[in-house]
Amino acid sequence: MAWNEPGGNRNDNDPWGNGGGRRGNDQGPPDLDEALKKGLDKLNKMLGGKGKKSGGSNGNGNSGGSGLAGSFGAILALAAILVLGYVIFQSFYTVNEQERAVVLRFGEYSKTESPGLRFKVPLIDDVTQVRVTSVRTAKSSGQMLTQDENLVTIDLQVQYRVGEARAYVLNVRDSNQALAFATDSALRHEVGSSSLDDVLTEGRAELAVRVEQRLQGFLKEYGTGLEIVRVNVESTQPPAAVQDAFREVQRAREDEQRVKEEAETYRNKVVPEARGQAQRLIEEASAYKQEVVERARGETARFLELLAVYQMAPTVTRERMYLQTLETVLSNSSKILVDTESSGNMMYLPLDRLTQGGSARGGSGSSDGSGQMDVQALTDQVIQELRTRQDTNVRRSR
Repeated sequence: MAWNEPGGNRNDNDPWGNGGGRRGNDQGPPDLDEALKKGLDKLNKMLGGKGKKSGGSNGNGNSGGSGLAGSFGAILALAAILVLGYVIFQSFYTVNEQERAVVLRFGEYSKTESPGLRFKVPLIDDVTQVRVTSVRTAKSSGQMLTQDENLVTIDLQVQYRVGEARAYVLNVRDSNQALAFATDSALRHEVGSSSLDDVLTEGRAELAVRVEQRLQGFLKEYGTGLEIVRVNVESTQPPAAVQDAFREVQRAREDEQRVKEEAETYRNKVVPEARGQAQRLIEEASAYKQEVVERARGETARFLELLAVYQMAPTVTRERMYLQTLETVLSNSSKILVDTESSGNMMYLPLDRLTQGGSARGGSGSSDGSGQMDVQALTDQVIQELRTRQDTNVRRSR
């Protein structure tokens, strides 16, 4: 039979725990206030308080007072849970990869935390997270005097980052302002040690390097914890009143540089050629020297060999040398030598004259293209001369 079946039999065993003596035929859900009171009673018992008795009110009428005390204890317990949760939540923090955390305990430096999940004591530790990997930029601009007492306007850009988180947080109250002051001081010092031409022309790059080195020294001396990455001199300009004259000077210097480059190009062209010719002459002289030395050595060796032969047979060697010398001398002569000591008649032909006459006629004939006719004419002359001399010899013999 159902617990709420109608009829004469009352079955008030409802699942909400409401007896029939209290609520009668009320079949609705339990009251929210009553459920809250039960929860607070259980929480009060867990925290050591006295819970509300199930017998209802006693004879002294203290039922309302005990309920109020239970509610107050439950509120305190809830507040304690909230405070405990807040404390636990505030005890942990996260340090990113780009950051470092500086921990102060009771206002005194304690440690520097690396990236990761970290723990701190709430209300005691003070944590300051500093971004150390990002590059920051600061600009500086102003007019200043150079070494030769000229005004120049300079725009400067400084790129920096935090190198030491502890010094950045603790040593200087305002690191950016300290950086601005140090930059202005370093820039004025370096510009005051340079001339206007150096600052405006080719000395700009060197000026940036010197300012960077001096600025880094200042920041290290101040203990700011900043590290200079790079210093860029964006622009250097003379005062407006002298800009036209300065442009004229710049153009003149550009022309001078152009002429120097042209002269250097010509020099690079001429000097190698002269060096090549000089080297060629040196090589030729060296070759001639080597030739003369080798020829002298050859003649010396030949003379020594001839000397050895001469010492063994002086007469024969002397005669052979005499004949060789005559042969060498007479080979270039047109004279003909005849041996008259031999017996018998000898016919002499003036071959040298015939040759000269033939060559003269051959020269004139070669211009006409008749070389064979010249040879034939020379042959006829020789034959005619032989016949004339034979006739003469025959007459003499008669």
